[in-house]
Amino acid sequence: PIVIDNGSGVIKAGFAGDPTPKINFPNYVGRPKHVRVMAGGLEGDTFIGPKAEEYRGLLHIAHPMEHGIVEDWNDMEKIWSYIYSKHQLRSASEEHPVLLTEAPLNPRKNREKAAEIFFETFNVPALYISMQAVLSLYASGRTTGVVLDSGDGVTHAVPIYE
Repeated sequence: PIVIDNGSGVIKAGFAGDPTPKINFPNYVGRPKHVRVMAGGLEGDTFIGPKAEEYRGLLHIAHPMEHGIVEDWNDMEKIWSYIYSKHQLRSASEEHPVLLTEAPLNPRKNREKAAEIFFETFNVPALYISMQAVLSLYASGRTTGVVLDSGDGVTHAVPIYE
């Protein structure tokens, strides 16, 4: 399976079982601040990942997630598409199930919207959405505990009992 860890500040993705994520970049989309008038100016209307980082000073930066919750679904979909691209995972979305992380207070409608995008746009064979805190606890070999998750836009203390 492919694991996608959506964060307000950073998005990470890779294959389950790998020791570290293959992808790790700021979770934002950049669009040129100015209209291109000269040859040699920025080519393209949307920049994601390393290109967005490289041209950050020339771009208007938009964060699709605020406080752990997706606010702009069009930009989030562009970022997910970029993850599957030849520049990143180099994998067809139809070939792998997806494990997608979410914040503890993620609204149900957001979960449904994410599922709609992954099934209808990316044609994934299966999707499992899990709370980031639960996955962190499992990764440490425990099923009961308190997870303190402090990210770019939000901090959660999540008690988990089996």
